[in-house]
Amino acid sequence: MKLPVKRVFAMVLIMAFLIVAGTFAYYYLARASVFPAGLVQTNGRLEGDKVIVASKVPGRIVTLLAREGDVVTAGQVMARLDDETARARLAQARAGWEMAKARMESARSSLNVLRQEVPTNIATAEAGVKAAEALLEKARAAEEQARRDAQRFRTLAEAKTVDAKTAEQAELAWKVADRELEGARAGLLQARQALRDARLGPARINTLEADSTASEAAVREADARLAEVQTALNDLTIVSPAAGTVTTRFADLGEVVNVGMPLFELVDLDKLYLKAYLPEVQIGKVRLGLPAQIYTDAFPDQPFSAKLRYIASRAEFTPKEVQTPDERTKLVYAMKLYLDNNPDHSLTPGLPVDAVIRWQEDAPWAKPRW
Repeated sequence: MKLPVKRVFAMVLIMAFLIVAGTFAYYYLARASVFPAGLVQTNGRLEGDKVIVASKVPGRIVTLLAREGDVVTAGQVMARLDDETARARLAQARAGWEMAKARMESARSSLNVLRQEVPTNIATAEAGVKAAEALLEKARAAEEQARRDAQRFRTLAEAKTVDAKTAEQAELAWKVADRELEGARAGLLQARQALRDARLGPARINTLEADSTASEAAVREADARLAEVQTALNDLTIVSPAAGTVTTRFADLGEVVNVGMPLFELVDLDKLYLKAYLPEVQIGKVRLGLPAQIYTDAFPDQPFSAKLRYIASRAEFTPKEVQTPDERTKLVYAMKLYLDNNPDHSLTPGLPVDAVIRWQEDAPWAKPRW
């Protein structure tokens, strides 16, 4: 009895499907059965902590010293902006600082001199007053004696006891002594005025001290201004804030950049990590510090050692990058597996990798199986 062709074709398709399904199931179960207990596997992409290098000030790029793939160290110059205007401002600020400093030093010098002169001037003025008082006393005594002599000789001349010339000489001597007395009085007034001026010295010191303090404040202000301008000039030199590898360059030579505009993106290739997700039913097997091995298609026979250093405290639905819709409905925990080392920087961010985490110490290592 001959079967219809369509029925035969359908039976062949069913048998072929059963054979393929059985083979796949056998292969999968066989591989799963030999995967050691004590291991969990996951996958994801390598990532690294990114550092964005940006400009603090606006300007035009005149020197570009770093490009993609360059390895830079912390503090290394990566670019320079036009600094002609900033250098002119720096020269002006430095001139202002030097002028303020010269005024301060002059005020300090004058103050030191005045502090030394005031006690000496007061002592000299006091001695001058005493000397003037002594001269006044002497001139007063001489004037009194000359006056008496003149009166005596005038009486004698009237009595014809002495000649008129002698009496005139006595009168003249009295006038001279009187003028000397007036001069001594004026000298005493001058000496007392000099003493009063000398005693104003402490007040002058106070005034000069205030001037010196003001000049010191002016120097500090000029110094702050100079530091501000110097900082602005330094900001025109773009340096790397950390060691890493330049993964992206956002600006070109001659381009005008604004404040905060990204110029470079850095990643430390010695601190890469795999961000992966573990199903909620398996999260109880892992803990921080567990060893792991990371595999990549580029180096299929070379596992890279890593450690589990981060486990999220809350579960989440599997992120969108997971391909199948049914997997995206599962609750998972985010994890980070940090590479112990990256020899020759052979691994880079964005590389898809598989990972095996050993949560039992005696479990033998095995490659990931999917």
